[in-house]
Amino acid sequence: MTNIWYKKDLTLEELNPLLPGTMGEHLAIEWTELGDNYVKAKMPVDNRTKQPYGLLHGGASTALAETIGSVAAAMVVDHTKFACVGLEINANHVRSAREGYVHGEAYPLHIGANTQVWDIKIYDDMKKLVCVSRLTVAVIPTKESFKQPSL
Repeated sequence: MTNIWYKKDLTLEELNPLLPGTMGEHLAIEWTELGDNYVKAKMPVDNRTKQPYGLLHGGASTALAETIGSVAAAMVVDHTKFACVGLEINANHVRSAREGYVHGEAYPLHIGANTQVWDIKIYDDMKKLVCVSRLTVAVIPTKESFKQPSL
């Protein structure tokens, strides 16, 4: 597949500064792989991400999905002109996880001028599907692009 990233030589290491000070850092999300049209990350199933019954919290799965999908969306556009903001996310939790890591991967379903739609799947360490999510983002002009020309 054709490289979809705005910065064609984007590296996994360039994604690391996007996590400190965010929910992604709190949940200990780590980037694991970057391809021409996808990004992957993992998150531990531990006291930060479990619900009271000892299972992976659905909100943590959704936060992982939104983190991966939002970062992927942002990497497709020119940051000097556009920003990507979430419009809608859904998540179907199909299997529980109690330990180890969950691994998320985001692939684009639609990359348009005004919207993007991302398919995010989350698997456990045994590669069993845990959650299926779809994220829709709006591509909006940044404040810089609203500047009026000098007359």
